[in-house]
Amino acid sequence: MEIDKVIHEPARLRIMMILQGVEEADFNFLLNTLGLTRGNLSRHMDKLESAGYIKIKKSFNGKLPYTSYQIMKKGLGALEQYWQNLDQVRKGSDLPAE
Repeated sequence: MEIDKVIHEPARLRIMMILQGVEEADFNFLLNTLGLTRGNLSRHMDKLESAGYIKIKKSFNGKLPYTSYQIMKKGLGALEQYWQNLDQVRKGSDLPAE
């Protein structure tokens, strides 16, 4: 049992938890909700997308760029597995018996 290091980083865990509860979220919503810088949020989203956990959709709203994010089935599974693994660690079931 190993903790998923992609999800375990606090900002990415918060992103995954938000995306789990919505159909999709846009960049500005996440930026304001999480209190991250634009560059920091973009780096976290790139990392989650590279892992196959989220889908990034880029389009235009009139002449303004619009970016939205959606959690993928793989991301939902990884988040569920993360919580299960964390529960095992918390309960001490991964520790050797004394």
